[in-house]
Amino acid sequence: STEQALLMAKELEQQDGRLPKSIKDGKLETSDCYWWCSGFFPGELWYLYENNPTPELKKYAGLFTERLEKVQHVTDNHDVGFMLYCSYGNGYRLTQNPAYKDVLVTGAGSLSTRFNPMIKAIRSWDFTNNGKWQYPVIIDNMMNLELLFAATRLSGDSTFYKVAVSHVDRTMKEQYRPDGSCYHVVDYSMKDGSVRNRHTAQGYAHESAWSRGQAWGIYGLTLCYRETGDRKYLDQALKAVRFMFNHKNTPEDLVFYWDMDAPNIPNDYRDASAAACIASALYEISTVDVPEPQTYKAYADRIMESLASPTYRAELGTNGNFLLMHCVGSIPHNGEIDVPLNYADYYFLEALKRKRDIEQKGSKGC
Repeated sequence: STEQALLMAKELEQQDGRLPKSIKDGKLETSDCYWWCSGFFPGELWYLYENNPTPELKKYAGLFTERLEKVQHVTDNHDVGFMLYCSYGNGYRLTQNPAYKDVLVTGAGSLSTRFNPMIKAIRSWDFTNNGKWQYPVIIDNMMNLELLFAATRLSGDSTFYKVAVSHVDRTMKEQYRPDGSCYHVVDYSMKDGSVRNRHTAQGYAHESAWSRGQAWGIYGLTLCYRETGDRKYLDQALKAVRFMFNHKNTPEDLVFYWDMDAPNIPNDYRDASAAACIASALYEISTVDVPEPQTYKAYADRIMESLASPTYRAELGTNGNFLLMHCVGSIPHNGEIDVPLNYADYYFLEALKRKRDIEQKGSKGC
């Protein structure tokens, strides 16, 4: 993993401000700092540095993190949390660099400008889907709450925490179906805050279960439980986990189809990014007060065995130096289909770190 990441870092070192995104037409595709996935590669480097604290890894982790500095002032989308928490959040955790802390708190302030107290949620996108939506909130937004919780810890300002709790409460009420699956998009009325539509943008159909959306929800609810101690978030996360693993279309290797209701199962695309994100969340769930915690770890271990196998794990020098193959961005938009994605790699490494931490703790008998 380290060798692949360093090859990627060296390739982009001289490309001013560029960050890896995916592969397009066989070539490495990059982005500037404003693409929603810009924080994942710096975060990956921090995880690798944590595992193997070499000066070289620290140098590149810092270099690519600082390419996102301007993101702290972004107010036109909700992904500031992903962008800054994966990069600056991990960097601050490992270095206690006060400049990183300032970026995190400023970024949380920018993200909070997207909160509407009447709707009680943070607006995800400014575009209206050709006038179909007024105030779209997507399940992905659950991931961005981690930055808000961190900002309250770092600044002492409870406003960020309150915004995050309000958002998760509204999401849990409106975005989840009785079976534990979730909608991708809920559109709220700007007039009275009521729900106008429940849709998908990246899944197969409005009533289908888009797998990465399920992953964002499971992970987001788990982190909300960690940050608040409120059991209802954990209970909903567990319900969502049961939905995924008891589903008739859950594949044997636990690397989920891009949508649980995709039309061409069993010959449809897999999404390694959804599997990696769920595995990371499952490791965390296995460390909290749940019945049979070892079940959740066993699921995560099975996912990780699959992802680490030659079916999904790229060989050194291939796959544009990304770690995992077979991810899906958005089939309805014909974007990033069966390619590597930087967030799959990020959650794969995060899951490996969590697995190692759990097993090291267990081996010490504590």
